[in-house]
Formats: sequence, structure tokens, C-alpha cells
Amino acid sequence: MSRHVAIVTDSTAYLPHRTMERHGITAVPLTVVLGDRALEEGTEISTRSLAQALQKRRPVTTSRPSPQLFAETYRKAAEAGAGGIVSLHLSAELSGTYDAAVLAAREAPVPVRVVDTGMIAMALGFCALAAAEVAQSGGTVDEAVTAAEKRASGTSAYFYVDTLDYLRRGGRIGTAQAFFGSALAVKPLLQLDGGRIELLEKVRTASKAIARLEEIVADRAGDAPVDIAVHHLAAADRASALADRVRGRVAGLADLHVSEVGAVIGAHTGPGLLGVVVSAR
Repeated sequence: MSRHVAIVTDSTAYLPHRTMERHGITAVPLTVVLGDRALEEGTEISTRSLAQALQKRRPVTTSRPSPQLFAETYRKAAEAGAGGIVSLHLSAELSGTYDAAVLAAREAPVPVRVVDTGMIAMALGFCALAAAEVAQSGGTVDEAVTAAEKRASGTSAYFYVDTLDYLRRGGRIGTAQAFFGSALAVKPLLQLDGGRIELLEKVRTASKAIARLEEIVADRAGDAPVDIAVHHLAAADRASALADRVRGRVAGLADLHVSEVGAVIGAHTGPGLLGVVVSAR
């Protein structure tokens, strides 16, 4: 059997388990700290439990995977026959996950390319899928990295949140931006820009903000072939309705994914989140 290229990402990619199995992708979990309990995202804490904790204003924080956990993941990939590994992760502006992966890569038994995609959620997931498709077709580490970076360059992510308080508490958005987003009871629209979460627009009501989010997504998608992901936290009906409207407005839509975010992103956005990722093919 040829020495293949293994693809590793982290749990914030929010790829469906079957999709990861089909494409041979491994996700290393981040951790959510709820009170005095450290829980792995995806296996040990549900989004429902997280939402309930946030609504009760219980202390919730998140932490990166340890370098040791990455080292074990890389070792297992090598033992399974990988001749090289591409390790793709959420923005280093938002998490220390990339740094932990870099530390582990130095001692890995096979070459590891660690990539800061500057993305998060399915914006990261689409990058991992692009790399996996190249790897499955027999491509090299460099070719898989190039595919992921090309996908990242054509991907945009937009978010609606009911309040910026959670992002402010976690240090993921500046105090000044949080102030302007909260002033006069406006509803904030955010975007991922340079790996950071930035305030995009302020809209007067939730319904108008969601309608504006739909417009932004349709304009960004244009007529070219795109994949779109709609994310939410404790807002399934809103997400389903938004996905239906996007489906009717985007002529070049290839795949549309609707999913609830995991506990790590949810801890920093709070219930009511709607996110849309637009990724050019």
C-alpha cells in the first residue's frame, strides 16, 4: 500500500462524522471548561447543555488541545501508513490550537505541514475537505496544502448574534466594537476578516439583521458554483428558514449544509447565533 497523506483538523470544523469517515479526516477536540469540569467538544458536552449553562450565566471558557494530544494523533496516522500529514486548523487569531499543533509537529515521526487557515466552523471544514479530496486522489502534502489554501481564499463567513457580550467576555472581539454593537439596542452582523471576528454592520432589529445577512450571502455567492453552510446555536427554526431562502436565491449553489455549532464556538457567541459560510468551488 502506498504511503498516503493524512488530513487532520480540529473539532471546530464541525464536519459531520460520516463525512470525516468517508474522506479519512481526523478531528482533534478542543476543550470546554464548564465550572470546574473540562469537557471535550463533540463527545463530552452537548450544545444543549452549553446553551443552558450560558442562559444561567454559569462560567464557560474554552481551551486548545494539548501538544501531546496532537502528537498522539500524528503518531497514529503514521502507524496507519501515512507518509505525510496536513494539519489544518482554526484561525490562530482566535485560538492557540495552531501553536499546539506546531509544537507537536516538530517531534512527529513523519513530515507534518501545519496550516493556519484563518477560518472557523465550516469555513475550516471546506478547507479540510478540499485537502482530503486531493489526498484521496494520490496528491502530495504540498498539493493538499495548496488546495486547502485556495479554498480558504475563496471562502467568507458571516454571523448574526443576539448580543456581543459573549464575544467580548471571551476576548474574541474588542470592547469598543462590542460597545458600538450594543449601543441603541442594535443587532450586530459580523464577518471573519483576516482571521479575526470584526463588526460588519449594525441593524435595528433581529428580523432586519437576518434579512440583511441573507442579502450579503446572495451578493457574495453571485452566480459562480459555491458551497454554503448555515450554522446556528439553539436557533434551528431560524436556520432552517434562512437556508430555504438562500437555496432560492443562490443560482450557483452546489451543496448546502445546515448544522448546529459545537460548544467551543457556542461558548463565545451565545444562543441565537446564525452563521453562514460561502465557499467558492
